[in-house]
This record gives sequence, C-alpha cells and structure tokens, in this order.
Amino acid sequence: MYDIERYLNIRSAFGPSMGPEGQRLCFRLNTTGTPQLWTLEAAQEWPQQRTFFDERITFGSFSPERLEIIFGKDDGGNERTQFHRLDLTDGQIQQLTDHPEAKHRWGGWSHDGEQFAFTSNRRDESVFDVYIQHREATGEEAHLVFEGDGWLSLAGWSPDDSRLIVSQAYSGYDQDLYVLEIATGECEHLTPHEGTVRYNSPSWGPDGENLYVVTDRETDTLRLERLNVSTGEWSVVETGSTDHHERDEWNVGGFAIDEDTRRIVYGRNVEGYTEWTCGDLTGPDQINPLPTPTLPRGVSGGISFGPDGERFAITATSSTDNANIHVVDITTGESERWTDAPTAGIPRETFVAPELVRYPTFDRREIPAFFSLPDTDTGSGNTPVIVDIHGGPESQRRPSFSSLKQYLLAHGYGVLEPNVRGSAGYGKAYAALDDVEKRMDSVRDLKAAVKWLYDHPAVDNERIVAMGGSYGGFMVLSAMTEYPELWAAGVDIVGIANFVTFLENTGEWRRELREAEYGSLAEHRAFLESISPINNVESIAAPLFVLHGKNDPRVPVGEAEQIAAEVETQGVAVQTRIFDDEGHGITKLENRIEAYREIVEFLSEHV
Repeated sequence: MYDIERYLNIRSAFGPSMGPEGQRLCFRLNTTGTPQLWTLEAAQEWPQQRTFFDERITFGSFSPERLEIIFGKDDGGNERTQFHRLDLTDGQIQQLTDHPEAKHRWGGWSHDGEQFAFTSNRRDESVFDVYIQHREATGEEAHLVFEGDGWLSLAGWSPDDSRLIVSQAYSGYDQDLYVLEIATGECEHLTPHEGTVRYNSPSWGPDGENLYVVTDRETDTLRLERLNVSTGEWSVVETGSTDHHERDEWNVGGFAIDEDTRRIVYGRNVEGYTEWTCGDLTGPDQINPLPTPTLPRGVSGGISFGPDGERFAITATSSTDNANIHVVDITTGESERWTDAPTAGIPRETFVAPELVRYPTFDRREIPAFFSLPDTDTGSGNTPVIVDIHGGPESQRRPSFSSLKQYLLAHGYGVLEPNVRGSAGYGKAYAALDDVEKRMDSVRDLKAAVKWLYDHPAVDNERIVAMGGSYGGFMVLSAMTEYPELWAAGVDIVGIANFVTFLENTGEWRRELREAEYGSLAEHRAFLESISPINNVESIAAPLFVLHGKNDPRVPVGEAEQIAAEVETQGVAVQTRIFDDEGHGITKLENRIEAYREIVEFLSEHV
C-alpha cells in the first residue's frame, strides 16, 4: 500500500498547443512539482523541458508561424499572470509584460504571428481593457485598443486580423459578445438580450462573416449556433440531444474550427462524460460527420488543430487515467496518446472507477453524484465515506482523475461526489436553484446525500466526512453548522466562512461577478450575514481542518483565519495550515505533500 506522497507524485500532462510545422506540440507537465512548459515531436518520445521556474506556468501557446511560444506565469498563486516569449531556436526567454500588480488574460496570436492580443486590468483593478502587442515588444509598448468597463476577455482574431471577438461576463451564466474593430477601436454589440444568457466559446467562422457560439439564448441547455455578424441572424447548428440517453438535452461544450479546412470538432457533456463529434462544415449550418474520436471515456478538452487541419491535440483524463495528451486523426477518428505522464509506479489497474448514482432530495428532485467504494468494502456497514463537494458553485464534479481520491479509496474510504443544485452541466434552471435567497437549499441537498448514504449497506453512518474547496469549503462549513449531527469531521480548503468579508476583500475584478451569484452587499447584507457559517459557528461539533493559501486573490486568507479562531473558542478540535507561497489552491508539490499528509493524519485520528 502506497502513502499519500506516492499518490501526489502521479503526474499530469495537459494544455496542448500544436506547432506551426505540425510535428511538434507544447504542453504543461508537473514532473518538477509545478506545471512547466515542455515540448514533444512525436508520440511517446522523451519530451524536452523548456521552462525551469519555481512558479507554475499557467498556459502556453505556439506561434502560428515561428518556433516560439508565449506562456504565462504568476507569482505564488496570486493569479496576476505575466507573459513571456520562448524562442525554441536558442532557448531564450523574453518577458513581455511587467505589471506585477495586474492580471493579464491571453487573447491569442494574430494569424501572421507578429502580434498577440490580451485583456488586462493594469489601468483600473476593477475592469479589463483590450491590448495588442508586437511579439518582440515589452509591456510598456502594448497598444491600448479599447477601454472596458467590466470583465472582458478575448476569443480570437478574425481571419483577416482586423477584428477581435470580445466577451463581457456579468456572471457565470450571463455574457455579451462584441466585435472590436482594431483600427478604429469601435466595438459593436452583437447580443443584446434580457435575463441571463450564456454566449460561450465564440469562434470565427472560416469566412469571417459568421461567429459560432455555444449558447442557451432560447433553451435551458447549451447548443451550438451560428451568428451572422452583418445581419444579426441566428441559426442552430447542433443541439445537445443524443439517441442513447434518457435526458433529452445535454450541454454542447468546447469546440474548435480550423479555418482553412473548415473542419469542426465539438463535444457534449453527457452526465459529466465528454462525447465528441467531428465533421466538415459543408455550409454555414451543415456538418458532414466524420468518425468519432477513439478517446478514453472520461473528460477531455482543450482542442488544438495542427496546421493542415488533419489532426488535433487534446487533453484526456478519466477517473482511472491521469491526464495525458492525445493526438487525433480527424479523418479516421483514431487517437494516439503522445505523452506518458507517470503514475509514480502505482499500477493503473488499482485505480477505482465510480458509479453514477442519483439520490432523492427534499423537493423530490434527483441529485446526480459519483460514488466510489474501496476494493476492501465488504458491504457490512464498515466503510467511512468522504462527501467531496466541488467549488464554483457554477462547476461540476466530473469523472476525471484525482490522486487524492484514489489514495482515499486505496486506504479504505468511500467517496461521494454530489452535483448539488447550482452545479453546471444540467441546464441553467438547475444552476439557478441556489441563487441568492435559495443558497441554503444546496446545503439541504447535502443532508439528503447523507440520508442516502445511511441507507447504503456499505457505509458506516458514524464516519461520514464533509470535504470541499472554495465554494465547496463554504458548503463544508455550512453543512457542519446546519447539520452538526451528521459529520464525523470536516475539511475546509480555501473556503468562504463569511460572505460579507469575502465580498469586501475579494479581488476588485471579481466582486460584481460574485455578487451576481451570492447576492450584493448593498441589497442582501443581512441575508448574507445570516447564512455565513462564521455567524453560526457555535453549532460546529465535529473536528475541522482548515487549509488555505496566503496569496489567495479569490477567497482571501482571512476567511480561514477567522473560522479557525472561532471554532477553537468553541472548544472544538481545529487544525489549520496556511501556506505563504500559495493562492486559491495548493499547487506546489512539496506543499501538497505536506498539506495532504496532515489531512490524512487528521482523518486517521478523528475518523
């Protein structure tokens, strides 16, 4: 049996970008302990490490014309990414931006590879502007093209490099799209609407006359639609329907179009699993299907076409497969795994796959969840269970690989991963069921999860643990204050303890987005105070572990400090671990080993 350090040494290869000659790709690999940039020229060859920083690389994007890569790096998890350019011909790295107090969000290369675009809040911390910069220029030479008034991001250059797609987000379920004329700075609003509408993953069509967008503008779930930029007319290209599932519609997820060949690849999120479709655009709305890619059944995404459109690279993972890069031949559907991220010598066949279940909750809804039992389970009520709650809340627990989960399963714990109301993946009506005043209904879904576990013959009802990160950390704390009798222990990772102080202290650029989900300080302060775990801390009865990063820009470290202090005053066992060089999550391997070793020891002691 392997210890936690061995499991945390399982590696991941992800984030591919195909090079301009089609025989090379770059990707990120965490062999050194933090994700660094690597390149590879053929399947299963030994990759070459290209960056050697202590801090993580946040993305890497190959030039469409040259052997050079622009990549991002932040400092201590603070999310203030700065751009750098790596020249593969000599290995030299040039820093392109030098505004350490600002965030920089990648917007893509121009087609000639001479310029790149990005958004940044360097002018005003609370808003993002659009910039264009020459590939060899420094940050001081970036050209401010458009001054924004909110959370702006970019989705690519038009085929003639004269325009950019600009997306403005008001919440996770409400966006607008604009087309920005680079020469004039004029920004045309394409998507006026009422209510909340998602306009995700916009991409230029091959002719520059159309945008292809994943949207729910007239539906509950996301579908792929085409927008004629000149006329404003919409048409449906593909829906989320399938012929082999009971549910009528699922979300169309990520997609990519190769402009030269008119090849298109798009996925559906079906019960958390990614199902891909490839085809040729034979008309603006017509797709001639090509063979289905032979990828592992699990979660995959991040498509990068090769220059000839015949192949694309993608990251694929499953509950029993750590993340690796696969390259797909689009004409045959055959895929080949290019990377071989190691499993630290742990046999892959020992990894446990979950069962997809649904359990009833208080309003007769069925809550989807993934449930995993260890091989040691005897069905006689002796297995402790971790209820692992995802963050977001506009996120979804999907069947991807987790080394911590596999460690817990190998050491006798069961794991239940619920997608409580408010989760993504099941339509916008389901996602809105926990908005503002309905927040605590999602916590009631956790109570229902424990009731379901009580009825399961494998589960030891006296040893059920709540664990979660970010918003999931709030759910842990809230479940422990609302239903203290249910839990043997709790693990709060970068969680929200007090909605008021969280909203007051979160990054300026995030406050408006988060208030759209949780409620505003101006209108909902009393309610936010009433549901904040810090104000109900006297109810916590079970031991609590609190983990946080000091540089967290999303959920400031004060959330961890105040809940730990208050729980301790109640005479309840509390253990706290705060890392000075981490942000919203623990990313450095040595820190992860230290943190999760302590969590494992905490669980062994109290559970």
